[in-house]
Amino acid sequence: MRKSFYEYLMTERNPNSHDEIAEFANNAFFDQSFPKHTDNFDEISKYLEENAGYLPSLTIFDDAWQKYLAYLN
Repeated sequence: MRKSFYEYLMTERNPNSHDEIAEFANNAFFDQSFPKHTDNFDEISKYLEENAGYLPSLTIFDDAWQKYLAYLN
């Protein structure tokens, strides 16, 4: 079974890092409503646009998504 985006994102967590993706992962960890079980780009993107005030730019999500796709392959 393929890992969800959230499962991948949690591998990027690092509370001591100022890397944008690590900060995204750290904040997503504390987001109780984050769609944890999906690998659907549009579903996650829509959620982030509407609910993730902690994400300063969706470009960070796009970069994390590209790393996720590379991770899957």
